[in-house]
Amino acid sequence: MSLTFTFDPPVTPALRDGILDLWTDVSNAGGAVGFVAPVERETVRPELVRHFVAMAEGRTRLLVGHDGEGRVAAAVFLSLNSHRLMTHWLWLYTVMVHPRHQGKGYGRDLLGAAADAARGIDGIEAIRLTCRGGLGLERFYGSCGYKEVGRVPGAIRVAPGDDRDDVIMLLPLG
Repeated sequence: MSLTFTFDPPVTPALRDGILDLWTDVSNAGGAVGFVAPVERETVRPELVRHFVAMAEGRTRLLVGHDGEGRVAAAVFLSLNSHRLMTHWLWLYTVMVHPRHQGKGYGRDLLGAAADAARGIDGIEAIRLTCRGGLGLERFYGSCGYKEVGRVPGAIRVAPGDDRDDVIMLLPLG
């Protein structure tokens, strides 16, 4: 079974709740998506609303993967640059695959679909993302074609005494 991806889906209450549940579940499973477990839906909700506002303003696009039962199983936000010298690349934010689908290749599928979506945006030549060091994410993104282009040591404080590197990765789309 594979995921069905939709780029720029209409934001319905079902989609909103599905992404909120996904983000909460990924966070609570230890995923590096901006929160540290344990986290509740109401803690995640304001960040999701910020993404939806950016979407309404045309600054961010959404890619969602649904599983065979129609549930939100994966999602990523593609954020466009407003700086006139950087409009040729975009950021991937909040790359998520539901924990129940880990190990099925859906993360690789999500990144491939995100690259395809970015290629369809006029003028986009590359994708950048950052990931939290110490979890092996650099190796995963590297296996998907991303190259590490920078690292800020200790930039992410997961907890007192637990600082992680902020790793910057790039995928040229050419």
